[in-house]
Amino acid sequence: MATLADAPLKADQLDDVLERQKKAFLAELPVPMAARKDRIRRMMKLVHDNADALVAAMSEDFGHRSADQSKMTDIVAVLNCARHALKHMDDWAKPEKRPVQFPLGLLGARARVEYQPLGVVGVIAPWNFPVQLCLTPAIGALAAGNRVMIKNSEYTENTSNLLAELGPRYFDASEVAFFTGGPEVGQAFSELPFNHLLFTGATSVGHHIMRAAAKNLVPITLELGGKSPAIVGRGADKAKAAQRITMGKMLNAGQICIAPDYLYVPREDEREIIENIQQSAAALYHTLLTNDDYTAVVNERHHQRLTGYLDDAREKGAEVIEVNPAGEDFKSANSRKMPLHILRNVTDDMKVMQDEIFGPILPVKTYSTVDEAIDFVNGRDRPLALYYFGENQDEAKKVTDRTVSGGVTLNDTIFHVAMEDLPFGGVGPSGMGAYHGVDGFRTFSHAKAIYSQPRIDVAKLGGFLPPYGDATKKAIARDLKV
Repeated sequence: MATLADAPLKADQLDDVLERQKKAFLAELPVPMAARKDRIRRMMKLVHDNADALVAAMSEDFGHRSADQSKMTDIVAVLNCARHALKHMDDWAKPEKRPVQFPLGLLGARARVEYQPLGVVGVIAPWNFPVQLCLTPAIGALAAGNRVMIKNSEYTENTSNLLAELGPRYFDASEVAFFTGGPEVGQAFSELPFNHLLFTGATSVGHHIMRAAAKNLVPITLELGGKSPAIVGRGADKAKAAQRITMGKMLNAGQICIAPDYLYVPREDEREIIENIQQSAAALYHTLLTNDDYTAVVNERHHQRLTGYLDDAREKGAEVIEVNPAGEDFKSANSRKMPLHILRNVTDDMKVMQDEIFGPILPVKTYSTVDEAIDFVNGRDRPLALYYFGENQDEAKKVTDRTVSGGVTLNDTIFHVAMEDLPFGGVGPSGMGAYHGVDGFRTFSHAKAIYSQPRIDVAKLGGFLPPYGDATKKAIARDLKV
């Protein structure tokens, strides 16, 4: 396919590509469903045909990343997202009939909402799932009929460069364009006058993105993070809960925005649940350093940050339990792999209870009543995810009704994000707006209200035209009734 760039795009082309995309978008209106589907199929082909190369690039960026995990979380996830959109987007795009007030409906008036593409959507992608989290929102934007510009993370340089190299083979830059570069490119990208901007990343960076977008009144979707709690209720299957919490915490070495960030358990069950987590970690990962299934911490800066959390917690009185099933020597290893660390006796002044952890560290708190856990969650920023384990339906409803979070998985972790028909997004400091499935289609669309007036002179009949007279007074009197 002919492209505007045979080589990867450069930062100095940002303005030019945006202008080209806007012009191409307007020239194509109304965007045919066939064109939207063709772009999604080409995105699928980009991922499918280059899956092994993308998996290898991600592993190189992390210092080691499980190939099977990457295929599940970054390759298959994108393909499933695309399949879901292709299957349902015709229905998503159908105009919605809306009722009109009496008696206009009887007189022939009609109302509808049409979902119209916005134009050009900017996507700023993070490093933790460097393929999934740039391409799944792009698919939602393409399904809605938009053009897309993507800024990939500099932390996963090999993956970002590969996507930038592959992009022109499948897309004209007026359709989908990939950009690489450091913070200065990210800042310039965030200040562009997009028709919508989606950012996935840290809450601290979200503040800067929001300010940058405000310069051009660009509407934004922020997918941030925070401290997502996991609460184990009394009567829960403790072994099963431990296994599922461990899976959610050690997948991608905990480098997931919805990983369980801390654990709340009944006081009398703390020891047993911690032992169950240790057993689950050993069962899932018999070894760590040479285990192809276990992912490394992405870079040295993040490894030092996590180590600093552990040092700070020890100094302030926490008990640090290293889960090292094979007794491996991590200090001497030339690796950024980090075992799971469970922390007991944590206090609010510890950094690990203040910052989003984003790594394999699990603080454990205890409660006498579940209300203590609810109050603790409500006393802090609203989390991106919340997890509850237990068979008591009344208690589960109590937890979900009395807490506010972006999403919830009951009796497991992570899985709500994999449901294409559920909106994925945060609330407050954990984000704003949502995407996935029909919710993503609507995020990247303008819901245009269209009213069709009947032939009869409604304004005159209803007394809306001056000079105002008896018809006006009758209409006012009718509508003033309570």
